[in-house]
Amino acid sequence: MKHVAWIVAATVFCAPPAFAQTPADAARAAMTQLESAAQRLDDADSARDRVRALTQSVQAFETGLAAMRDGLRVASIRESELRRELDAREAEVTRLLAALAALGSSSGPQAFVHPQGAVGAARAGLLMASVTPALSDAAADLRLDVEEATFLRQLQQDAANTLRTGLVGVQTARTALSQAMADRTDLPRKFTEDPVRTALLIAASETLDGFASGLTQITEGEANVDLPTVSNRKGDFPLPVAGQILRRAGETDAAGITRPGILVATRPRALVTTPVAATIRYRGPLLDYGLVTILEPEPDILFVFAGLETVFGETGQVLPIDSPVGLMGGFEDATGDFLSPSSERTGAALSETLYIEVRQGDTPEDPLGWFADDKGMTE
Repeated sequence: MKHVAWIVAATVFCAPPAFAQTPADAARAAMTQLESAAQRLDDADSARDRVRALTQSVQAFETGLAAMRDGLRVASIRESELRRELDAREAEVTRLLAALAALGSSSGPQAFVHPQGAVGAARAGLLMASVTPALSDAAADLRLDVEEATFLRQLQQDAANTLRTGLVGVQTARTALSQAMADRTDLPRKFTEDPVRTALLIAASETLDGFASGLTQITEGEANVDLPTVSNRKGDFPLPVAGQILRRAGETDAAGITRPGILVATRPRALVTTPVAATIRYRGPLLDYGLVTILEPEPDILFVFAGLETVFGETGQVLPIDSPVGLMGGFEDATGDFLSPSSERTGAALSETLYIEVRQGDTPEDPLGWFADDKGMTE
């Protein structure tokens, strides 16, 4: 008898019920975003600024995929809840179907014959007439629940196909972006890095403070490149990556280490961009920070991004605003991972971490005094 009501009600399913529109609308909006991202990727080949076009394509894919994941997770959770409710109401469903079958196609008093004669038949008819609306309402409620569950299941199947295509698209866009950054020759250069001095500075530095204070010693042929002033725009810059603040400046981590920067949890392979035009002062491995990019938006101000898996650009180049800086590590979720209700709000999707530090002169400053958390996401 399990899911008997679902089998019966599915035969009359015509359109998604009204209360299923919220996840459906979210899924449709996400599909539109992914279609737009795919179009951006197609258009990038003919764009004058291919790097910018590919950057926007990757960001569009990331936004669409995040929306699709969230929408599918909500739909999956709701569908599972409805299935559990229907299973728990199995006995009630059996009695309801039996009562409806006894009523037949006509519920009028004249359809019933009672052994006590006309008076008994009349009484039974009046009783059934009073019960019938309640039974009909119960049947209607049950049908709506079954329709919603059926619709949500179909929605997940359709959207999962779009999601798989989106995952392929964003991987293609990231690969194309990496190649475009490697081929880029149009960026101005503020200085030329001296690799020997850089190696000596790294070897002599025990802390990020010591390395940052010696950055000006590893350059040759410094040129004067005018960049917009940023110190008067503190607090207005977006975070360089979409994510969630995991640790604030001055907070101690599980290992007992306290750092002056913030830690942002991100999705795997998330794109990191520069929120302002800046010179690449350093890019590469550094101490225990992993791969690091240090940007200089203006003299004596440094933005440090650490924990990347891939870094773009070359030391000394001047990056325009919103240029790609690098990619986070990790692997994209398999499609089924976020269709499972067990993954609800676990935060497992934000498996990578980007460390951000801001330095003015030789002094670290709270990055949240510089960045507005308008790229954050809820998990």
